[in-house]
Amino acid sequence: MARSDKLKLGTFVYTFGFHPAAWRHPGSDVRGANDLSHLIKVAKLSEAAKLDFMFFADSPAASVGAPEALARQPTKMNRFEPITAITALSQHTDRLGFVATASTSYYEPYNIARLFGSADHISGGRMCWNVVTSDHDETGYNYNRDGLPPHSERYERCEEFVDVVFGLWDSFEPDALLLDRESGLYHDKDKLHLLNHVGKHFQVRGPLNMARSPQGRPVIAQAGGSEPGMELAARTAEMVFSLASNIDRSRAFYANVKARMARYGRAEEDLKIMPGIVLNVGATEAEAEARAQQLVDLMHPDVGLLMLQEFLETDLHGADLDRPFPIDRMPERAKGSQALFEELKEFVTKGHTLRELITHYARRHTGNGITGTPAQIADFMEEWFETRAADGFILMCPTLPAALEDFTTLVVPELQRRGLFRTEYEARTLRGNLGISEPANRYTAARG
Repeated sequence: MARSDKLKLGTFVYTFGFHPAAWRHPGSDVRGANDLSHLIKVAKLSEAAKLDFMFFADSPAASVGAPEALARQPTKMNRFEPITAITALSQHTDRLGFVATASTSYYEPYNIARLFGSADHISGGRMCWNVVTSDHDETGYNYNRDGLPPHSERYERCEEFVDVVFGLWDSFEPDALLLDRESGLYHDKDKLHLLNHVGKHFQVRGPLNMARSPQGRPVIAQAGGSEPGMELAARTAEMVFSLASNIDRSRAFYANVKARMARYGRAEEDLKIMPGIVLNVGATEAEAEARAQQLVDLMHPDVGLLMLQEFLETDLHGADLDRPFPIDRMPERAKGSQALFEELKEFVTKGHTLRELITHYARRHTGNGITGTPAQIADFMEEWFETRAADGFILMCPTLPAALEDFTTLVVPELQRRGLFRTEYEARTLRGNLGISEPANRYTAARG
């Protein structure tokens, strides 16, 4: 049965674009990492196309690895703090939502509640917190820690962290502000609540010194396909960012996460599953292929080697780029997409060189991308959407703003022609445009 809702679409933001060589592309702004006007342009392009949001990935640490490669890959080496950036960008837009990443491993719940609460008020209710636990040791080195705690410990802290933030966001009931000049009462004292949380990881009295936001509370996003991650998403998330490698796995993931929601009293439509997808679009297949290949050609081998080593979790230093891949350095499994890993293994068994493998991986490194015409990309999205592999997509444009301009001018009209995507925004808040409900304030609900 055809769906009655519409695709949700967001722009994934690395400063220059998702491809590691994007900063060298003539369609990028080489000074954009420290120039807000670059991000304003991306935001205005996104809003003009009626996209739902801009999604800012983040890690509060510079990358580690071979200095020769890192000197050629600026994505994580020079970037704005995302909550600051999205708050500024909200003042140059009216309807576009903003998603910023912040880790529960290095903030305190009160900080997050106050930062995102402020941003949500300033934007008029268009903010979303992407909840992460962090997965790189180098982040811990900046926060008085020797690397990362174990995965299970990070998720345990995260569960409690999110609950505390939700409690703080409920401090003021929706009608707590009286603003009565005549009586001299600013708020109703019975509708402002202490949290008094005491748990294993946090002790937080509250209340949050901020009224309830225009959309109730900021939207919650999450990524992660582990068992704890899926359970946390079913309980708390309203958007899930995935990197599924194919449609069958995505359908299974979609069904798995949504099936868990009922036991938390949640409706399935209040969670949007949104895989990230790399898009190379052209008016013809040849043009799209040429655009994809141009970026591969711009990527220095040192950068490709660093990326490949990170994916395979193996040491390739000293290996000859122009000899067959050293099969003894191929691990049994990889931490990322298993489907892509198996594809790379098959590729190297055919005798391809390490340089050829780097090039192949550069084209395929998300395991979830498409290069083609507007009709081909719309066909791809329509199938995933209609068969419930996705509720929408996070657009990992290889270059910014060039590839985003290609998508908004070539693909969006085709999606609109098919009735798959909006022609006007439905609401002023991010919740309203995503079609997810406003959560009830716990204290108001308790009053009956």
